[in-house]
Amino acid sequence: MRFLFLLLLLTACQSPKETEVPVDPEQSIEDSRYKKLYTDRYNVGILVMDGVYNTELTAPYDIFQHTIFRDSIKAMNVFMVANTLAPITSFEGIKMLPDFDYLKDSIPNIDILVVPSAEHHLDSDLEDTAMLDFVRQTTKDAIYVTSHCDGAFVLAEAGLLDGHVSTTFPSDIEAMRQRYPRLDVRDSVLFVHHAKFITSAGGAKSFEAALYLCELLYGKTVADQLAAGLVIDWNLEEVPHTIVENQ
Repeated sequence: MRFLFLLLLLTACQSPKETEVPVDPEQSIEDSRYKKLYTDRYNVGILVMDGVYNTELTAPYDIFQHTIFRDSIKAMNVFMVANTLAPITSFEGIKMLPDFDYLKDSIPNIDILVVPSAEHHLDSDLEDTAMLDFVRQTTKDAIYVTSHCDGAFVLAEAGLLDGHVSTTFPSDIEAMRQRYPRLDVRDSVLFVHHAKFITSAGGAKSFEAALYLCELLYGKTVADQLAAGLVIDWNLEEVPHTIVENQ
């Protein structure tokens, strides 16, 4: 068992195969400001803005990025999208560079949209019509849309959670119910899966929601490997969650 555990950790440090080619050569090769995207992978776009919370961003990023180290699966291209290419500053003060500007760039098709929580997701961000339009348009073709913590407010404000069961950060459950009384917002769960939407309580439990999506796509064995590679205890049966069956 110790040997297997060490092997998983070492595997997480390997590099992806260099023989793979970007999805959009005109952007990702000729223009160095774009991130390379590889064929035969899911495209995962993470929506970031000033005030984004570290954990809701890095938890899904870590889980999804590590799929490139698993064999014989359709791994994930993970990239950040924002309304700028200038540095974004997280709530905790980390500065990061978005990969694509959704206001100006031709954005690659996004298979999985991730909406982390941000400082103003309960107020001024919900007035950002361009951001809400981007989320609506992206959701149309996305296979899955995930939110973490108060990222659910963005989905709700965009009208995407109408008719769907959802959840959010535990202390903001009542605020979400009051702002969107038509919605079925669940408490006492770490994530809810209804149709293409996976809404998460956020925080460190964002890892669980991301692992759940990987288990959906790749099966339990791969999800267990991803969890072990990041030293995370993972057992779906032990995670409080709701899956709406009539999807």
